[in-house]
Amino acid sequence: MSTKGEHHTVPLSVLLKRESANEKIDNPELVHGQFNQSKKGEDFTFVKTECQRVTGDDGVTTFSVFGLFDGHNGSAAAIYTKENLLNNVLAAIPSDLNRDEWVAALPRALVAGFVKTDKDFQERARTSGTTVTFVIVEGWVVSVASVGDSRCILEPAEGGVYHLSADHRLEINEEERDRVTASGGEVGRLNTGGGTEIGPLRCWPGGLCLSRSIGDLDVGEYIVPVPYVKQVKLSSAGGRLIISSDGVWDAITAEEALDCCRGLPPEASAEQIVKAAVGKKGIRDDTTCIVVDILPSEKPAASLPPPKKQGKGIIKSMFKRKSSGSSSNIEKEYLEPDEVEELFEEGSAMLSERLDTKYPLCNMFKLFMCAVCQVEVKPGEGVSIHAGTANCPKLRPWDGPFLCASCQEKKDAMEGKRSSGDRHSSESD
Repeated sequence: MSTKGEHHTVPLSVLLKRESANEKIDNPELVHGQFNQSKKGEDFTFVKTECQRVTGDDGVTTFSVFGLFDGHNGSAAAIYTKENLLNNVLAAIPSDLNRDEWVAALPRALVAGFVKTDKDFQERARTSGTTVTFVIVEGWVVSVASVGDSRCILEPAEGGVYHLSADHRLEINEEERDRVTASGGEVGRLNTGGGTEIGPLRCWPGGLCLSRSIGDLDVGEYIVPVPYVKQVKLSSAGGRLIISSDGVWDAITAEEALDCCRGLPPEASAEQIVKAAVGKKGIRDDTTCIVVDILPSEKPAASLPPPKKQGKGIIKSMFKRKSSGSSSNIEKEYLEPDEVEELFEEGSAMLSERLDTKYPLCNMFKLFMCAVCQVEVKPGEGVSIHAGTANCPKLRPWDGPFLCASCQEKKDAMEGKRSSGDRHSSESD
């Protein structure tokens, strides 16, 4: 018989059962489906579920990835990005991070991965480009990075519609028009002669109607690959993601997309959304949809239940922001948000703003490593991402992050400080 004050040994079977229960709480069940109607054969998708990662505390966690690549001027950029983007993003995340640190490092890694993929592709081909909507789900946290005009929306179980991507069409994005013209591009409609202009606003030369993409070197390097990134945490009630190319969004609204597949499982939902879009405007372009249900793991993998009715005053794209105040370990461990909680949002096209990180996040990344391509940069050889920025303080040798010489050239070109043809003309000499 044990005496008072003795420690009781917990059987291994009990510990494993507790661990299994905790895993169910921490990790939702993901059910996905996709559908496509092809016109040009330039839409591609990427789905990889239950990717395993060893954490810094010797645990194992999983994440899932969903990508949509809408190519133009050929499929080369979309195929290359599909095959290489995830590896480039993961290469930019330091090893040995725990779960929270890994999630916090994702926004910077997504930017680095997009820029490296673009840089590497442009060294292989001058033509072809692609939009990208790239979604990583880790537990209840959804991270979305996007360039172009494909979109990702979220309907949480509590109701409402949340836009997790940005639309980089020049027609509707005044900030991007200003950035392109400031970097040396021209924005205007197609001139048919005699002063008559038709169609959407485009970037000249090239005539692309987007301001951000991967590829498109023939258009100009002011068409940048720097993604808009949004990161949110769902409540444990879950939600539904819809990731679709512009073939869907040019025909139906987010609300119509959600309503037309209400109560259907993901695969049937994706098909219904595509058919609704094509039925409304015909198949003018490749039309692709991925639907992902994020469900509490104890519930059966069926269709997402209808959301609660929302009042008229709900602002669709507003989030509950993460509190700046500190909370106890107990609160962090047990309290879940009762609505969608915004963890991160940034859309600047400036690498000096996107790759810079504040303490303590900056300590996760190696200082003398190119922040984009991850090659080692010797002290004194790298160029600080802050070099040349307006009103920057006097830089010290350790004021990183740093870029290697070729990534610094890429940064200068994107900001209009070097002609996009300079590098290629010098290489051909």
